[in-house]
Amino acid sequence: MKKRILILGGGISGERSISLKTAKAVKNSIKKKYNCRIVEPDENLTRNIDRFSPHVVFNALHGRFGEDGFIQTYLESKGVRYTHSGVLSSMMAMDKEISKKLFIKNKILTPKFQKIRTNLNKKEVIKLLKKKIKFPVVIKPINEGSSLGVYICNEKNIIKNLKKLKAYDEILVEEFIPGREIQVAILGKKKLGAIELRPKRKFYDYTAKYSSKAKTKHIIPVNIKPKEHQNVMNIALKAHRVLKCRGVTRSDFKFYNGKFYLLETNTQPGMTNLSLVPEIALYHGMNFFSLIDWIIKDASKNR
Repeated sequence: MKKRILILGGGISGERSISLKTAKAVKNSIKKKYNCRIVEPDENLTRNIDRFSPHVVFNALHGRFGEDGFIQTYLESKGVRYTHSGVLSSMMAMDKEISKKLFIKNKILTPKFQKIRTNLNKKEVIKLLKKKIKFPVVIKPINEGSSLGVYICNEKNIIKNLKKLKAYDEILVEEFIPGREIQVAILGKKKLGAIELRPKRKFYDYTAKYSSKAKTKHIIPVNIKPKEHQNVMNIALKAHRVLKCRGVTRSDFKFYNGKFYLLETNTQPGMTNLSLVPEIALYHGMNFFSLIDWIIKDASKNR
């Protein structure tokens, strides 16, 4: 008898459409081996879990309520085996302020940052940022993924961009680090590999990540020295451990002046046809089915 895999997809975050693509890709890759079903994390979730009685819940949700500890808390209360990181690590990784403080505490280089209220006036904002960080800066929500709501700002356009984030009471302002975009995948306790991205857009934003029309260039293997490659892999594994992550993670770096700056660690990286972890895995001899199968077999009740 085939094992039953319930795939959580969709949700209510700004990354809903990407989550559904991930869920469908996962289902298509494993449907010959497993009895699988995609369900939404809605008011019928408890009934769906009870009726289907899955051996494993594959968490294909992205963004708030999906990778911030919320759904993980629910799944642990149900006593079902589920994939990816657990309650605390998901919450810490999703909260950019908490994760950056942990990186700094553990001597992992990350851009300078400052949390600010979105209702500050222009003089207050510029005075504070000139003192703490200096322009240009990057502004972003504290608890969003997929580069949603991320803007590179100078003194002239920061207030205009802050208004776009008025739905958030507080946001994170980060030192802008130029340089190369390098991302590293970790699988369990293993350093899986790295990839470099060269977006044609201003930076690797939501469109650059998910639209083939953006024509972001993916470079693998990354053209850096062997010692540098080993260094960035080690930093990614250290971040994975510092955040107490499980399963698969992807850490995003900027490489500038010979230094790697860790921007964030993603506990539920995408699994679409443009996603980076499957691409890294394939380059290193692990096809999409094998990757998803590994994640399923790694599932547990207490993450």
